Amino acid sequence: MAGLMDSVNQRTQLVGQNRLELLLFRLEGPQLYGINVFKVKEVLQCPNLTIMPKSSPVVRGVANIRGGTIPILDLSIATGRAPLGDLKTSFVIITEYNTKVQGFLVRSVERIVNMNWEEIHPPPKGTGRDHYLTAVTRLDQQLVEIIDVEKILAEVAPTSEVISAGVIDDQVQSQAVTKHVLIVDDSSVARKQVSRCLQTVGVEVTALNDGREALNYLKKMAEEGRYPDKELLMLISDIEMPEMDGYTLTTEIRSDPRMQKLHILLHTSLSGVFNQAMVKKVGADDFLAKFKPDDLAARVVDRIRVSDGG
Repeated sequence: MAGLMDSVNQRTQLVGQNRLELLLFRLEGPQLYGINVFKVKEVLQCPNLTIMPKSSPVVRGVANIRGGTIPILDLSIATGRAPLGDLKTSFVIITEYNTKVQGFLVRSVERIVNMNWEEIHPPPKGTGRDHYLTAVTRLDQQLVEIIDVEKILAEVAPTSEVISAGVIDDQVQSQAVTKHVLIVDDSSVARKQVSRCLQTVGVEVTALNDGREALNYLKKMAEEGRYPDKELLMLISDIEMPEMDGYTLTTEIRSDPRMQKLHILLHTSLSGVFNQAMVKKVGADDFLAKFKPDDLAARVVDRIRVSDGG
């Protein structure tokens, strides 16, 4: 385990090539799960936990790690199963989502695998646990389930979706009704959060599930003789998505003269300075960490004002 995360910081060259690396882990039983290595800060044996009164049942306690107090969430409970037992032999995956650090309690951590986003697919419709899946893939003939972590975090510690007074004014709302925004995110929770925020601003919203679906949508517009940059106020896209990630989607849009002027905001739970550099590399217009309704609404309001010359 000591060397498992040694090379995580050297893996940035994968981004922008529609590739990712998954850290594989198990809960109870043989099922394999995966989490993007870019979300992972550290993997360690489960430390001593301090129970927090009145916290969510998913939170098994808090741990003092590297001078900080971090909540430890039991992924087994979070996905509707029994709590993991024998914490001393369990592991914690320390992650950063939406600029917040938390640990996910798992039974065991397997290895890191290098994959192409085209090998990562949306969960099959009608499966019993798809409510907590954001994607699936196959490895050595075994199904790997990628959990919708954003949904779990939203249930454990709900984020306010209220937009503060003053962010939107009457003039902007009157202009917004003629605007159309395309959003792309593989998390059902994230799609709903962003959609509700934009609907509060007053714009029309089309929400799609992944980069491939979004690219096909835009190409269809172009093939019909329509101009995405004129019909759409902006594209708000997640980065991590099955089939095609947000960086690759941006690169594809910028390479197509029919749509290359479309304003692109990458909106992601991936944190860090590295993403700012990638935004410039692939040609996106802006980058915003999830999920801050005031900041997101302000970006949309700015676009409305610019588009109307205000």
